[in-house]
Amino acid sequence: MKIKVLLVIALFTYGCANKSSKPEPKSDWAIALHGGAGNILPEDYTQEQQDAYTHELGCALEIGKKILSDGGTSLDAVEHVVRYLEDCPLFNAGKGAVFTHDGKNELDAAIMDGNGLRAGAVAGVRDIKNPISTARLVMDKSEHVFMVGKGASLFAKSQGAEIVDSTYFYTEKSWKSLQRALDKESVKDKKMGTVGCVALDKSGNLAAATSTGGMTNKRYGRVGDVPIIGSGTYANNNTCAVSATGHGEFFIRYTVSHDISALIEYKGLSLVDAAHQVVNVKLEKAGGKGGIIAVDKHGNMALTMNTPGMFRAFASSKGEQKIAIFKE
Repeated sequence: MKIKVLLVIALFTYGCANKSSKPEPKSDWAIALHGGAGNILPEDYTQEQQDAYTHELGCALEIGKKILSDGGTSLDAVEHVVRYLEDCPLFNAGKGAVFTHDGKNELDAAIMDGNGLRAGAVAGVRDIKNPISTARLVMDKSEHVFMVGKGASLFAKSQGAEIVDSTYFYTEKSWKSLQRALDKESVKDKKMGTVGCVALDKSGNLAAATSTGGMTNKRYGRVGDVPIIGSGTYANNNTCAVSATGHGEFFIRYTVSHDISALIEYKGLSLVDAAHQVVNVKLEKAGGKGGIIAVDKHGNMALTMNTPGMFRAFASSKGEQKIAIFKE
C-alpha cells in the first residue's frame, strides 16, 4: 500500500503518465486547466478558501468535459473554460485581475489552434470583459496574430465583443494586494496569477488558451509571457498543447511552451520528460518559478511545477480526473 501511494504522488507531481513506461493507449479526449502557480502553502489558505477554489476549478473542468465528450472542438473547450475562470474573481484574470502601479487593470490573453498553428493574442486591454474570446476573434476574424491596447479594444468592439467599464474588474482582494505592494509590505504576490486550459478533442486536434491580469504593481506597460506565442501558450497537433503560469520574464526568455514541444518533436522525449526537463531543470537552474499544464497528441497529460502549489485540474475519456492545489 505504501508503494502505491508513493507512485500516485510521483505521477501527479511530474505528470499523469509514468515517464519510465510506454505511453498508454490514446485517449479520445483529454483536458487540463490551471489557475496560477506560486508559493501556495496549505497554512496560507483556510479550509473554506480551499473548498472555494476546488469548487470553481471543478465547475470549469465540467464545462470543458461536456464540450469534449459531446464531440465539441478543443478550441471551444479551452475558450469556454478560460472564459469561466476569467469571470471568477478568485483568479487573476478578467474579473479578478490585479492592479498596476497606477491602479488600473491591464489584461493579456492568447489562444492557439494546434491544427495549422493558428493563433490569436491581445495584451494591455482595459475594457474587454473576456480577453480570451477577443484573442480568438483575432485568430478567426483577422489576418493578424497579436493586438495590443486601444487597437485591440477597437477591434473587439467592431466584432461585437462585450466591453465593460474599468470598474468591473475591481475586487477588494486585488486592491488590497496593490496597497501592500505600494507600502512595500510584500515584494511580490505569493501566487503568480494566470489561468489556462489545454485540450485534445475526438478529432485529434489540440488547443491551448491562457489569460492573465499580469503582475500586481507592474509599470510601464509591462507584458508577460501569456500572450506571446511559444512562451506562455502553444499548441501543435504534431506534439502537444501547453499553457504556462509563473514569472513571465523567465518563460519569455526560455520560450517555455515551445521548448517543451520542440523536445518532443526533435529529441523524441515523452511529454512528461519534456515538461520536467524545461520546468524542473532548465527553469529551476535559471531561477524561474512557475508551472505548466500540457496534453500531447495521444492524450497524455503533464501538470508540472517547481513551486509549492498550482491550482489545477484534469480529466480524460479514460476516466482520469483530479483537482488539486498543493504539490503532492
